[in-house]
Amino acid sequence: MEGAGGVDCLADERQKARFDVDEMKIVWGGSRHAVEVSDRMARLVASDPAFRKDNRNMLSRKELFKNTLRKAAYAWKRIMELRLTEEEASRLRAFIDEPAYTDLHWGMFVPAIKGQGTEEQQRKWLPLAYKMQIIGCYAQTELGHGSNVQGLETIATFDPHTDEFIINSPTLTSSKWWPGGLGKVSTHAVAYARLIVNGQDHGVHGFIVQLRSLDDHMPLPGITVGDIGMKFGTGAYNSMDNGLLSFDHVRIPRDQMLMRVLQVTREGKVVQSDVPRQLIYGTMVYVRQTIVSDASVALSRAVCIATRYSAVRRQFGSQNGGPETQVIDYKTQQSRLFPLLASAYAFRFVGDWLKWLYTDVTQRLQANDFSTLPEAHACTAGLKSLTTSATADAIEECRKLCGGHGYLTSSGLPELFAVYIPACTYEGDNTVLLLQVARFLMKTVSQLGSGKQPVGSTAYMSRAEHLMQCRCSAQRVEDWLKPNVVLEAFEARALRMSVACAQNLSKFSNPEEGFAELSADLVEAAIAHCQLIVVSKFFEKLQQDIPGKGVKQQLQTLCSVYALYLLHKHQGDFLSTGCVTPKQASLANEQLRSLYTQVRPNAIALVDAFNYTDHYLGSVLGRYDGNVYPKLYEEAWKDPLNDSVVSDGYHEYIRPVLKQQLRNARL
Repeated sequence: MEGAGGVDCLADERQKARFDVDEMKIVWGGSRHAVEVSDRMARLVASDPAFRKDNRNMLSRKELFKNTLRKAAYAWKRIMELRLTEEEASRLRAFIDEPAYTDLHWGMFVPAIKGQGTEEQQRKWLPLAYKMQIIGCYAQTELGHGSNVQGLETIATFDPHTDEFIINSPTLTSSKWWPGGLGKVSTHAVAYARLIVNGQDHGVHGFIVQLRSLDDHMPLPGITVGDIGMKFGTGAYNSMDNGLLSFDHVRIPRDQMLMRVLQVTREGKVVQSDVPRQLIYGTMVYVRQTIVSDASVALSRAVCIATRYSAVRRQFGSQNGGPETQVIDYKTQQSRLFPLLASAYAFRFVGDWLKWLYTDVTQRLQANDFSTLPEAHACTAGLKSLTTSATADAIEECRKLCGGHGYLTSSGLPELFAVYIPACTYEGDNTVLLLQVARFLMKTVSQLGSGKQPVGSTAYMSRAEHLMQCRCSAQRVEDWLKPNVVLEAFEARALRMSVACAQNLSKFSNPEEGFAELSADLVEAAIAHCQLIVVSKFFEKLQQDIPGKGVKQQLQTLCSVYALYLLHKHQGDFLSTGCVTPKQASLANEQLRSLYTQVRPNAIALVDAFNYTDHYLGSVLGRYDGNVYPKLYEEAWKDPLNDSVVSDGYHEYIRPVLKQQLRNARL
């Protein structure tokens, strides 16, 4: 029954590993403590039938949504019963692996109040939110405006006679559209609206608005709220009640405007508080940092499935009746798969660095030091864009790497793709974010001659004179393993692309017209800068003390694979800017092929280090034991179509065709 591949295949693969897998798990997890917490929570979820998820795609939308509500309530019950810490509760929710209103409650509503509410407002609202006595969402995006937040149309007009704000949706396009948790669950929202005081528009601000009764959950007067409908895929993100919301002159108390930065007094005066406006950017840095970390998780899941299945699957190459060749041994498979494996580790480490950056920025902001804020904002915007776009593309590539079976829902890949791809749009459209990075880069280039030193991830630009003229020193294949050679090539490429854009912009009399005309080139320059950040942070990781037999060597190999794969993929940039010669590019590609050979015996162990349970992976192809074919066969018979041997509809629709009786059939 087992046929080609199976249990023994992956056991043999694990024997080939040349490094300590348990130590690599700690490197991936961040610390021994974090790994232990993840292990415990993953097992807790996997062992509880209440968290079953293999039937998601068989459920109708209503059944799926109700089942998600049940899981969320049951999870909250377990969190309280077991008295889990905030860290443990967060990991538990992650391993349940189902988009739910709780994602927005904890991930957006609570941080918005913490970041933008006064201490008094936090004392009032956060205890309710922490106990889930209220459930919140983040209502910013509208039917007519998403990326352009300053174009939002919802208005909040101050009424000095009653000491209230009147929240109103004056147009159809001002309806809130997309907020997760809004459609059917949230009792409250942090809603964003234009602040109007004495007829003057003071820009967009956040307001805490109650949407539904806490007694019977009915919408309050003036509130029109519902779900926006089915989204991409079958299960996927359809477990989330993305909502629509419009306000018809809804009155709220004045103190429900989030006033940490800007305050409206009882007399109707608009007062800037002592808290710097820039402080709210800390929340944005935090959210985008979590998105980058999530990208590494989604990518590593897809790579884990594709790598294990590539080792199980055999096709062609049988000699004298012997076994066929493992798909993972084909160079075409390695050249597509191993760069994605390296990318998963690269994104993990740059995500870890962003956590440090968030802490650093927060501390600086509290000390009224805003010097690193523009750079931190550009960093998080660019890395959110780079990692989510690359991950979305990589999940689809992993599906293709699994051949026909990858298209089965039971492979886990179609579901993973459908759930993940919204990340390319939410919290900033990826192209719009890259254009923000490009503006920052153009400003940095324009200041190079002024004596103002570039900071953080743009520090390399302070060596502009050298980087504009330097020539790559790689003469032999192995030179491409030297960090200084690789980094200088990436720095020179990024700088020269930015400088070229700046020079072309200077030819336009109207800078905005030039920016629009050159936007495609500017996006490419931003990508080059962001890729440099990821490569440099991977190299920085290798400077740390990394324990465990062979662990550092494996990470060095993966770092080189990631960097040289990017060099190969964007060879046109490196050649056209004169950073490398055609001969050097050829040497780099030769080194890359050699690195694939080094990754090959360690590939299974490298994905084992992600430490995912079969329940969390949700893939027959990516099973830890490699027992793919019997499980695929078993899974097929679970489909409702196989409940009966003769299909429903045979007598009405198949038999009349076969018996030439369509004229009399009731169709």
